Amino acid sequence: MKNYDFILFDLDGTLTDPGEGITNSVAYALKKYGIVVGDKTTLYKFIGPPLIDSFMKYFGFPRTQAVEATEFYREYFAVAGIFENRVYPGIEELLKKLHSAGKKLILATSKPEEFAVAILEHFGIAQYFTYIAGSQMDGTRAYKDQVIAYALESAAVPSADSAIMIGDREYDIIGAKKLGMDSIGVLFGYGNREELEAAGATYIADSADDISAVLL
Repeated sequence: MKNYDFILFDLDGTLTDPGEGITNSVAYALKKYGIVVGDKTTLYKFIGPPLIDSFMKYFGFPRTQAVEATEFYREYFAVAGIFENRVYPGIEELLKKLHSAGKKLILATSKPEEFAVAILEHFGIAQYFTYIAGSQMDGTRAYKDQVIAYALESAAVPSADSAIMIGDREYDIIGAKKLGMDSIGVLFGYGNREELEAAGATYIADSADDISAVLL
């Protein structure tokens, strides 16, 4: 196994389980258009990709309406949904171990950066990160390869070869591959083994301990 000095983490579905908050926020936005969702687990597909794309893909919204729906989403998310969330078992211990071992930890999420900072601070894990990179509220820098590239540049990572991306969805793995990085696909989030292997994950992890085994 290679020695990775820079460890990039996705947020949703990798560090924390945001299912309740995200689905409640999507349901709140959809209700503005008279769409009532009975089973909110059907909205798990919103976890990972950019929101605007998801409103267009799954509900057929034109882009202008999808942008508006995203603003409605944030009305709920900024007040309540952001904290309807929990850290996955073993994650804080993993971050401590990596930090103590001298690894540089970087967050790379498609979630708006200010929300990402608030979540990490709320759960007391922001302290382990050298840099927190996310998308912008206006919808730019929303795609994973863009976020990862921004994170690498902002954290002054000397080469993609010295870094690895950890995430639960194909977007994380594909984004890393575009930039020449290895990746770890995690199975405790919202993706599955078939999706992660098809995307080309370098490693697959069932738990935080499995991630530790690869990195340490």
